[in-house]
Amino acid sequence: MATIGHIAASAGESEPHQAAQTGRAGESLLDRIGNTPLLRLERISQEFPNVEFCAKAEWFNPGGSVKDRPALSMIQDGLAGGAVRSGKIIVDATSGNTGIAYAMVGAALGFPVKLCLPDSASHERKRILTALGAELVITPGDEGTDGAIRKVHEIVEKNPEKYFYPDQYSNPANWQAHYRTTAKEIWQQTSGRVTHFVAALGTSGTFVGTTRRLKELNPAIRCVSLQPDASFHGLEGWKHMPTAIRPAIYDDTLADENLGVSTEEAYRLVKKLAREEGLLVSPSAAAALLGCFKVAAGIPKNDHAVMVTVFADSASKYLNERFWDEE
Repeated sequence: MATIGHIAASAGESEPHQAAQTGRAGESLLDRIGNTPLLRLERISQEFPNVEFCAKAEWFNPGGSVKDRPALSMIQDGLAGGAVRSGKIIVDATSGNTGIAYAMVGAALGFPVKLCLPDSASHERKRILTALGAELVITPGDEGTDGAIRKVHEIVEKNPEKYFYPDQYSNPANWQAHYRTTAKEIWQQTSGRVTHFVAALGTSGTFVGTTRRLKELNPAIRCVSLQPDASFHGLEGWKHMPTAIRPAIYDDTLADENLGVSTEEAYRLVKKLAREEGLLVSPSAAAALLGCFKVAAGIPKNDHAVMVTVFADSASKYLNERFWDEE
């Protein structure tokens, strides 16, 4: 596999940017969504010498997370269909990252954004959303994103003509963003060598869209979905499907395997990633890698695997969390 620097460069070359096509200098902010680097993890994965571990570094998106992809896709879909137009307010429920993406895209396109956000969302996320001009409706933290979903339904039902409600949990444009972009990038960046795709379930868009396309490219690719191992957990954006409001876009027939991941183990791995790989990532990113290690443990030692996961965002929104100071 190429070096990390080569991979990052080739990712950006996979499609010509709009500015180059029009002859204008520079690029728009939204042109930079997607084409994120694929990072190879080496020191932290030495227990599994037969497995190449790679992660999509989604904090390279301008909004800082993987959620830039579906947010832009859903808003573009709304614009194309006429649901997004002058005078409309973009409204949705979010645990933070999709909200940041909505706020960024909304600001870039000139649309106001209103978001229902659980109080448990990190302080940094709330500050970023406020800085981007989003109006926040804070819902009870112990209800998670399900409480935010119920609240946004109330808001839209009272005045449906006032809002464009993308509904990230039900909108096909969510998973289609990953079908079109994330899967294509993984395939190109591994030169078609990918054998395993491992990703978390939140809205489920990343897993559903990427898996559908990868399975078309090579049905032998093993796709594993991850979720918290308990209904009460600390992995922002993740859903414990047996007890949560089930996203309409979720297709439970796609996964070859579904694994539970511990929040506490993910917290420990966050610090290990920082100290052994130099990567400051979020707890959800560490949890994704933890899931990869579980999958790798079941691969025969004589089999070689190229395993790809998604690091949804960096640690920048979580640096005030207590786990950094715990032994």
